[in-house]
Amino acid sequence: MRRRWLFFCAGAFSLCAWAQPYPSRPIHLVIPFSAGGLVDVPGRLIAAKLSEALGQPVVVDNKPGAGSTIGADSVAKAKPDGYTLMITSTTHVISANLYRRLPYDPFRDFAPVTKLGEGPYVLLVHPSLGAKTVADLISLARAQPGKIDYVSSGNGSSQHLVAALFCALAHVQLNHVPYKGSGQAMQDLAGGQVKLGFVGTPNALPHLKAGRLRALAVTTRKRSAELPDVPTLDEAGVPGYEATIWMGLFAPAGTSREILTRLETEVGRVLSQAAAKAQMAATGVEVSLSGAEEFGAFVRAESDKWGKVVRATGATVN
Repeated sequence: MRRRWLFFCAGAFSLCAWAQPYPSRPIHLVIPFSAGGLVDVPGRLIAAKLSEALGQPVVVDNKPGAGSTIGADSVAKAKPDGYTLMITSTTHVISANLYRRLPYDPFRDFAPVTKLGEGPYVLLVHPSLGAKTVADLISLARAQPGKIDYVSSGNGSSQHLVAALFCALAHVQLNHVPYKGSGQAMQDLAGGQVKLGFVGTPNALPHLKAGRLRALAVTTRKRSAELPDVPTLDEAGVPGYEATIWMGLFAPAGTSREILTRLETEVGRVLSQAAAKAQMAATGVEVSLSGAEEFGAFVRAESDKWGKVVRATGATVN
């Protein structure tokens, strides 16, 4: 009888544990980029708000490297129980086209939850370059092909590709200098060791206000609310140029629909609030929400778009 009672208690305990509502413990949020970057800053804001909404800690884990593929791989192989999530960006689909072999499938191994937001990159130059307009930059680059360095947060990053697209459409050659993250990259750009780069708005603004760097254009089709006097690249003489950095929330494939719906609902609720939108805007990201199905279709369309850019520009990962 005692043995039966123990089996009964163990079974009852397991049933209660299984029936606990989601989430019942901390959530692990992977950001596959370095701390302080364009994705990390708003990502941490979202993590804090999601933690409040779900009643459990949302712990951010930065796993940068290899065009976001190191962090993405860890999520692709995680247990699909809703306790490992990922906030990533356009780089997710760029890497899918740049890398010949990935240890995961960028579509099959992930469940899209929701799009979070989008924003522009800013084309910045160091004053020592002597370019005050995009036309000036193009003239300088054509006069010394391959001699002007541009910085990025790494091979295969979105910064890498938006610059490669600029080179293709402006018919210039620039030299790519990849860094392991945006921190050192920004430091060297501001110091003049590298002369130009495509940088997220929140990282660009302090250097613009201090006069360390000069903004020539933004990458989106319309001007940035944060930099209303800075023209778009299309306006500045590179017809048809458009590149948006977007952010989205993903879970490992196989995560239950119930959990995905809960996450989508809570994220939508917290980011729809006026205060949250203002906070996100301050990080250079405009809130732009969409459901899982719509977001999944968007990601595939973005992959097709950037795949064409990769093929047209001949961009490669060394």
